[in-house]
Amino acid sequence: MWVKNLGVFGPIAFMIIYNLATLLFIPGSLLTLKGGCLFGVFWGSIYVLIAALVGASLAFLIGRYLSRDWVCQKMAKNPKFQAIDRAVAKEGWKIVLLTRLSPLFPFNLLNYAFGVTQVSFKDYLLGSLGIIPATVMYVYIGSIAGELATMNISNQPSNLETKIGQWVMQAVGFIATVAVTVYMTKIAQKALNESMVTAEVTEKTDNFQR
Repeated sequence: MWVKNLGVFGPIAFMIIYNLATLLFIPGSLLTLKGGCLFGVFWGSIYVLIAALVGASLAFLIGRYLSRDWVCQKMAKNPKFQAIDRAVAKEGWKIVLLTRLSPLFPFNLLNYAFGVTQVSFKDYLLGSLGIIPATVMYVYIGSIAGELATMNISNQPSNLETKIGQWVMQAVGFIATVAVTVYMTKIAQKALNESMVTAEVTEKTDNFQR
C-alpha cells in the first residue's frame, strides 16, 4: 500500500483516510485490518484508535450541530436507537461504552446518532474507549495476515524450534485476544439489554404518574 511508502507521513495519511471512511459510512474493519498489516499490533492499534476516535468525534459533532434532522429521521426508523436514546439519558457514558463493546450496533451510524441524544461530548468520548478490545483483535488479525503475506525463506529464522516457538506465541496471543473480546462482548450485550429495559420501564412509569 502506498501509505507505507510515505515514511513518517504514512500514519498521518492512514488516519486521515480512516477519518473520511468513518464519516462516509465505509466499514472501518477493513482499514483496521490494514492498519495491523502496515504497522504491526502495537502501532497499528495506536493509529487505528486515534483515527477511530477522531472520526467518531467529528461524526458526533456533525450529528449534533449540522445534520440533526437527518439523523433523527434515521433513528426514528430503528427501535434500537430509540431504546438507546432513552437509556443514555439515564446512564450517559456507560451506555456509550456498552454499545461500543456490542457488535450489534453499526459504529458509523451510531456516531451520528449519539449526537442527537442527551449524552455530553465528554461522556461520549469516554464511552467510546469501548472500541479498544475489538480494535486490538482486528489489528492483531491484520498483523498476522501481513506477516504471512511477506513471509519468505530469507527473513525467517533458520532454527526450526525458533520458528515454531514464534508461531505458537502468536497463536496463543491471538486466541487470548479473541477470547477476551468475545467474553466482554457477551457481558456488554447483557448489561446493555438490561439498561435499555430499565430505561423503558422507568419512562413508562413516569408517563403513567403524569
